[in-house]
Amino acid sequence: MRRMYFCLIVFLVLMTSPLQGTTRLGGKGLIYVHSAKVISKGYLEFYAGTRYFGKIASSGSKPYTLWNVQGFSSFNVGISSHIEFALSPIYYQDTNNSKGNILHGKANLPDDLFISMKVGSLGPLESPFLFGGILSARIPTAKTHNIIYEPYSAGTIEAEVTGLVSYYSNIVFPEEGWSLHCNVGYLNHNDVGKNLTGNANDPTPKSMSSEILFGMGLLYPAGSFDFSVEFNARAFLTQPPATAYSREYVSYLTTGVYYKPYPWVTLEMGIDLRLLSGEDVSDYQNTHLPKPPVDFPNYPTWRGLLGAKLAILPTRLYSSPDKVLLEKSAEDRKEILERIIKGQKDTQDADSELLKIRAERKKVEEELKRLRKLLEEEKKKKKKEE
Repeated sequence: MRRMYFCLIVFLVLMTSPLQGTTRLGGKGLIYVHSAKVISKGYLEFYAGTRYFGKIASSGSKPYTLWNVQGFSSFNVGISSHIEFALSPIYYQDTNNSKGNILHGKANLPDDLFISMKVGSLGPLESPFLFGGILSARIPTAKTHNIIYEPYSAGTIEAEVTGLVSYYSNIVFPEEGWSLHCNVGYLNHNDVGKNLTGNANDPTPKSMSSEILFGMGLLYPAGSFDFSVEFNARAFLTQPPATAYSREYVSYLTTGVYYKPYPWVTLEMGIDLRLLSGEDVSDYQNTHLPKPPVDFPNYPTWRGLLGAKLAILPTRLYSSPDKVLLEKSAEDRKEILERIIKGQKDTQDADSELLKIRAERKKVEEELKRLRKLLEEEKKKKKKEE
């Protein structure tokens, strides 16, 4: 019952907090940078997060509070040992000042929906490197788009493809060692002829706007806590029309802290600090694009993030933390052994394959020893309690 109450409290806190940002798509990874690993087959995870920003602005002589909030979530399921599917809705988006929504009328409730498929956990056996990719689509379910202080979106079906590379320092127990992750993505906004202001005299794109997205991050585990630092940048290959708010290059440095009180829950907190941002090139004079406050740029100087990831399946994750870790690692080793056996093509490769099997067997034996020791300790504790 305590676990049920804990899940309910986390969920309610996230749903009622001030919210904002680009959806994280859930799964394995850092705040923004994705890992090349996929979640295991049969696993179902729920992720919910909030990214927020606030600033004291001024309009004439009267100051007011400006904030940008968005709430997002994601459901991730492991289809196979190399494929993961995610459904990631943004359920709230708003940009407000003291008079209500500053530019866009009412808040988006809901905002857009992301659908993605991740292929990962690919790489040579016994290599610290893993590779993968994500194919995702943004479905325009929101009422308004082209939102200031947020990445550009035209209100069309957008497509993104992202390449993933990860390096794990601990090959046997990847989650126990530090890891390095790198993502490079291409995003096509599919916005030819899209009018962003609703005024027929304003320009529309003659060619599709597109961006290159880059991210690199380091994750360092320390018991119940993990720490991360990552760099994120986005730059347009083809700029959107002058009536778009976010047309400039921008880069952020993000630090993150992750707390794992149970094997089935991870709480995360992060902060973004803007490093570089291009000059504002949106046209407010010759178009009907509403002009933002004069003392504020198109990209926030900082952003905060809170999030939580809950494992729904399998239910065995609610067991002892050490036992869960060892059982999960044993599953991974079993999959590798099966791949080695299936990968034997001819007798010429038999010797090298046999060496790989022996190496894997040693690692499995180490894990089984740790598991036996753990089970014996649990039995002793039960006898003492009796």
